Amino acid sequence: MNTELKGVHLEISQRTRDYVEKKLPRISFAEDLVTDLLLAFSREKSLYNLDATVNFRWGSSTHIHVENFKLTEGIDALFDKLEPKIEKEKNKLKDHHKNAPAALPEE
Repeated sequence: MNTELKGVHLEISQRTRDYVEKKLPRISFAEDLVTDLLLAFSREKSLYNLDATVNFRWGSSTHIHVENFKLTEGIDALFDKLEPKIEKEKNKLKDHHKNAPAALPEE
């Protein structure tokens, strides 16, 4: 899984990078399913905008947006939303034939 952390009009400190690295094991269950995790942080006055784009290996992608006044709380909220979103996409792939009709008996 490629992880990219980008600051838009904001310098990302090493402390913030370390904090994000500490949160990454929360989504390690889907490491083989996710090809790219793109994180973009920006700041407007005192409000932080945090965006995450997840690209899956089968071509699907999902986007999550969080706004918060504190960066660390925003990162926590972002991963709180990211974890179930990835789990849902993983289950879609896993349960693909769950409701398929039963095979016809041989004659």
